[in-house]
Amino acid sequence: MHPALVIGRIKVVVLALLAAYWLFVLVLLVADRPVFDQILSGQVKVSTDRPPVEIATVLVLTLLLSLISAGVVRGWRWTFWLILVVFLAGILRVPAAALELAGEAPKPGPSWYVALTAVLGLTQFCIALAMLIGYRRAGMWSDP
Repeated sequence: MHPALVIGRIKVVVLALLAAYWLFVLVLLVADRPVFDQILSGQVKVSTDRPPVEIATVLVLTLLLSLISAGVVRGWRWTFWLILVVFLAGILRVPAAALELAGEAPKPGPSWYVALTAVLGLTQFCIALAMLIGYRRAGMWSDP
């Protein structure tokens, strides 16, 4: 088996988080469509006709997460560095969420959503630290 195709713990954690993101978006779309629309309206400026935009958003997200997941499984260098940088920046969600919950910045959604983004940002940051430790010990996509 090709070494890049070996799925280590760090790859499993990254893939699980990407899958959780995708499932969360689907559940939010089905279970709480007004919140999905509220979050989407902060990201995309469109008219009142939402279903095509919602479907397009989920399709684009699916394609993006599929490409990144394939890169993780295949051990592509660019996905390692992209995920590392994005996950390190996840720590910025914590103070941003604190400001949003304190009313100092506009909230993109309900309070539970803002709190969830802070938790996910902290989770991303911890995964990025594990990626850095693994990189220092044995190279890209290595376990710490």
